[in-house]
Amino acid sequence: MRSYFKNLIFLFSVLLSTTSQSQEGLPIYTDYLTENYYLLHPSMAGVNLEGIKLRMTSRKHWLDQVNAPNLQTFSADARLNERSGVGMIIFKDENGYNAQTGVSVTYAHHINFNDNRARMNEPNLFNYGSINQLSFGLSIGGVQNSLDQVSFDQFNIIGQQDPLISNINQSSGYFNMDVGASYVNFNYFAHLTLKNVLFSPSNIYGDQVYDFSKNYTSFIKYVASFGYLFFTESPFSFEPSFLFQGSKLTSEKAIDFNLKSYYNLNYGYIWLGLSYRQSFDGAQYLDGEKLTKQSYKLITPIFGVSYKDFVFSYNYSYQQGNIILGTGGFHQVTLGYNINLFN
Repeated sequence: MRSYFKNLIFLFSVLLSTTSQSQEGLPIYTDYLTENYYLLHPSMAGVNLEGIKLRMTSRKHWLDQVNAPNLQTFSADARLNERSGVGMIIFKDENGYNAQTGVSVTYAHHINFNDNRARMNEPNLFNYGSINQLSFGLSIGGVQNSLDQVSFDQFNIIGQQDPLISNINQSSGYFNMDVGASYVNFNYFAHLTLKNVLFSPSNIYGDQVYDFSKNYTSFIKYVASFGYLFFTESPFSFEPSFLFQGSKLTSEKAIDFNLKSYYNLNYGYIWLGLSYRQSFDGAQYLDGEKLTKQSYKLITPIFGVSYKDFVFSYNYSYQQGNIILGTGGFHQVTLGYNINLFN
């Protein structure tokens, strides 16, 4: 029994460390690999030099668990002119009794280094033109955060209410800002973004004031990603990439290693991919009489198809480790549509 409770404590700590980011703005999963780096990097708004890109994503964790984390997003970004791009993201993130709803708007400034700017003349992976572009982006938005304590009373012992539980649905709102830069050309891309620049939650759940310096309430995250697209003489092409993310407040760090393979079609392309996420942090737990450490590891196979202007993608994430919650993994579906204004 003692080992059981220790395992529960470990599981809670792992879940807290890997999902706490869901209460600090839009969480970072693998939806950026479904042709939507704009979700992470504001500098990617309007990077497609002609047209409008629409994306909807739904993600659900552990289908066999009640109140499991789930996320829905809608994003739209477009090119206004040669230098300017705009975008918008709406999301709803639920994690047990915590939930947040957010919206952000983006402006991106693009500097083109060539005259051939036609990246979306055809929905064909091999006809993207010779893009060569440096971009800077700024996203400003608001988030409404809530903590539902109404359902906490089911855990009362002998009918006694914990005085720290308000038995109400507490909520508060705050403004946020992300800034970033990107460089994209025909073969490779590089992005660097600072997230949650304004977010310093002194009253995230009501009137509670934290007696900490600003350095201990800063939720700044830094996200860097890089990838290279290898073309072949066959219909196949390959794109290895990686993404690194870190948190200033908790010093948590994680890295994604990704590989996608594209197959060109007459009216689009299909892709298969694999992503592996490794956290640099972990938690210790007692395995019998042996003290063991487990870090957060995710394996995510990805499938997608782009047919004319429509995009569909599905990925399934499986968490590795001896102690996990539930028998199912994390399911994610993305639907998209590209509006080509010049074709």
